[in-house]
Amino acid sequence: MDYVNAHNSARATVGVGPVTWDNTVAAFAQNYANQRIGDCPLIHSGGGGKYGENLAWSNADLLGTDAVKMWVDKKADYDYNSNTCAAGKVCSHYTQVVWRDSVCIGCAKVRCNNGGTFIGCNYAPPGNYVRQKPY
Repeated sequence: MDYVNAHNSARATVGVGPVTWDNTVAAFAQNYANQRIGDCPLIHSGGGGKYGENLAWSNADLLGTDAVKMWVDKKADYDYNSNTCAAGKVCSHYTQVVWRDSVCIGCAKVRCNNGGTFIGCNYAPPGNYVRQKPY
């Protein structure tokens, strides 16, 4: 449950309750990751309309904790008071990790045919609603 622990560590630093692993969400994540094995593009699934999503790719073997760290590192570009991201940066990966209403996660990892690693985590309920703060 490295994915859960990594998420909950980031959430605890901002006072947000923990997430739990959900097998249904994980099955969605695994199904989508399996579809990306061919070349592992960072194309979002759309979450089936019911899940938030973070994706990561590396040409090396990527651990789940590495992927979560990549997303959490975006915190440096996020300004909570204005609920905005620094110019030219993307913070939605970070805000999804700490989104207070997202309480279930499921993640999956595949080795790509091109040798890289693709990791996807899905979140229920989804986060990143416009004009709403994550916590």
